Amino acid sequence: MDVHSKTAGSSTISPDDGTQVTQRNTTAGRGSSNKKGPNDIYNFPEEFLIGSATAAYQIEGAWNEDGKGVHVWDTLLHMKPLHFLHEDNGDIACDSYHKYKEDVQLLKNLGVDFYRFSISWPRILPNGYINEVNEAGIKYYNELIDELLANSIQPVITMYHWDLPQPLQDLGGWTNIELANYFEDYACLLFNTFGDRVKLWITFNEPNLITAGYAKQHTPTFAPCISSPAIGEYLAIRTILLSHARAYNLYDKKFRYLQKGNVGISLHIAWGESLTNENKDIEAAERYQQFFLGIYAHPIFSEEGDFPRIVKERIAEKSTEDGFTKCRLPIFSEKEIQSLKGTYDFFGLNFYSSVLVNCGEPGKNLSLERDAGIITSFDPTWPSCAADWLKIVPWGLRKQLNWIAKEYNNPPVFITENGYADNGGLEDRGRVNYFIDHLTEMLKAIHLDGCNVIGYTVWSLMDNFEWLSGYSVKFGLYHVDFEDPERTRTAKESVRIIREIIKTRQIPERYRKQ
Repeated sequence: MDVHSKTAGSSTISPDDGTQVTQRNTTAGRGSSNKKGPNDIYNFPEEFLIGSATAAYQIEGAWNEDGKGVHVWDTLLHMKPLHFLHEDNGDIACDSYHKYKEDVQLLKNLGVDFYRFSISWPRILPNGYINEVNEAGIKYYNELIDELLANSIQPVITMYHWDLPQPLQDLGGWTNIELANYFEDYACLLFNTFGDRVKLWITFNEPNLITAGYAKQHTPTFAPCISSPAIGEYLAIRTILLSHARAYNLYDKKFRYLQKGNVGISLHIAWGESLTNENKDIEAAERYQQFFLGIYAHPIFSEEGDFPRIVKERIAEKSTEDGFTKCRLPIFSEKEIQSLKGTYDFFGLNFYSSVLVNCGEPGKNLSLERDAGIITSFDPTWPSCAADWLKIVPWGLRKQLNWIAKEYNNPPVFITENGYADNGGLEDRGRVNYFIDHLTEMLKAIHLDGCNVIGYTVWSLMDNFEWLSGYSVKFGLYHVDFEDPERTRTAKESVRIIREIIKTRQIPERYRKQ
């Protein structure tokens, strides 16, 4: 699918001469102006993409094989084992480095349109720098891509899914603006090496969780586990956004004409529902969206660019209150604002859950939440699962899609992650119900609300290393036996249902709620 046409009446860049053109997106809200029959909303739009996803550190293993360098998660979990992980790490994980052909057959069994996976930066650039390329790493990803294509599965590549080469972290990691240069070099290598076959690229996965690695306060958090909330955290936001822009603009200038691919970014948000109907909480829920999503999305997807006004104003005000001589949120120059605006072909959305939001100050320590003036909580009536952060609130997805459509002129949204956590077992009815309910809400957003959603990604293809949860929770369609040296894969009940949905391109009748 060509997703380069951004939205109805929006400007896009013509691939042949770089001039601005206006093109109506005929996919947006397909048929939304026509009256729908009771069953029509359960059908997927023509050309809609359905696939599954993984990330390199979570499945590959082979952490020190064939010339791969060390990254920040290797360092964190080897040097500082986290007690609640029982010393779990991704050293072997699912051993997909050696079992990738078997994994492609799992995907073929599902019947997916695409497979989203990430490149491990230090597997191809062991030190993070372009001057030393690891040909064994290049060979591995070439063979994986070719195996996918041989089985009629489209590769969707995430360029950065959290595994920063340790030498770059030693420079300050994403707080150092120089990383934008190194990321552009890395992106150029990827486009040059794989772009003849890869047509869908994601620059960054969930920048908010990358920057959380610089916002540690009282408990261990994501690598590199640096304690600089609302200072280093904000520096990292700026560097990541500018790195994304550098990669996108590079593709536009040097690769798009011949390769004809598409580049986006995957952002994560839980829908924020106002705790009460009071104006102060309704306003807090909107601030939540702007601070947790808009701070990344607004510079890229909005017509005016830059950080959201409310974000800039509140952080400046709080910085003054806290005795700082200038705003803790670094500013973009006008040139940088222009370089960021419109750097997307699609809006990648990772969605799992929802929260309640009310106005308030969550403590006295510096934090993004304190700058936003919001407190989040869960409704005790929302169903739970094995991950304490994931409550099952399917209607939140429809609301989130509508918020994005309204805020950013209905861009093409590619749902790049959506998934359910349990403690294992092959009869995963909870996961089946989760997918059915979220897909149904997504289809309502498409058919009834006119949201321009172009694809959906099941997280995850198989049970894997789930970051701070280790192997204690399972998100996979396929069970992986981590006690077996062969890491045996076994299909769960959810495989059968997802396969049926992909084959029929609709929600099965027995699951429809009239």
